Amino acid sequence: MRILLVEDHLELSRWIGQALQDARLTVEFAVNGDAADSLLRTQEYALVILDLTLPKMDGLEVLKRLRGRGSKTPVLILTARGGLAERVQGLNLGADDYLAKPFDLSELEARVKALLRRSQGNEALTLRCGALRFDTVSRMFHYGDAPLSLTPREYAVLEALITRVGCVVAKDKLFAEVFRLDDDARPDAIEIYIHRLRKKLESVQEGRAVITTLRGLGYLLQEQQ
Repeated sequence: MRILLVEDHLELSRWIGQALQDARLTVEFAVNGDAADSLLRTQEYALVILDLTLPKMDGLEVLKRLRGRGSKTPVLILTARGGLAERVQGLNLGADDYLAKPFDLSELEARVKALLRRSQGNEALTLRCGALRFDTVSRMFHYGDAPLSLTPREYAVLEALITRVGCVVAKDKLFAEVFRLDDDARPDAIEIYIHRLRKKLESVQEGRAVITTLRGLGYLLQEQQ
């Protein structure tokens, strides 16, 4: 499978590219938005990994043009612009997933593989944890028989947890995905949203989803045993 990696940081690009090649994927590279747009007009790829801050053409414009041509190629946005507004804008333009820098290489590989499986029809479009469901197409949460009402930051925290259901997510990782660098907040602010989510997840008895704190490690979303 061919993947297009659009990243202008050459060292990071080589690092990611080598890891994906080790996973038996064929990687092609573009170092600016114009080059990426040109390749995407003429070549077919199984997946695009797209930085947002690019010379010559912004990554969001590359994505907008790709979707404007009717392409359904999966796009994983990979960027330091990790604020909620940027993530929502990218998703609204048609991105399939979003990973903020800095990131763990193992998580990037897992997300790439998940997107490739999904694009081939081998993965369900609904993520589940007990009675909690997240539709990755409509991007709506349901809990039991009803939609789950969430504030934007509660939504961001719960999305980060359910996309890694059964895995521990570090507090600083959650903070990086929910808050922008210029937000006046500290990592401990995540605890506020975890507390609010726990209250909302108490609304069902059977199949209750719970968020467990593992001190020194992070948070774990799992079905109550």
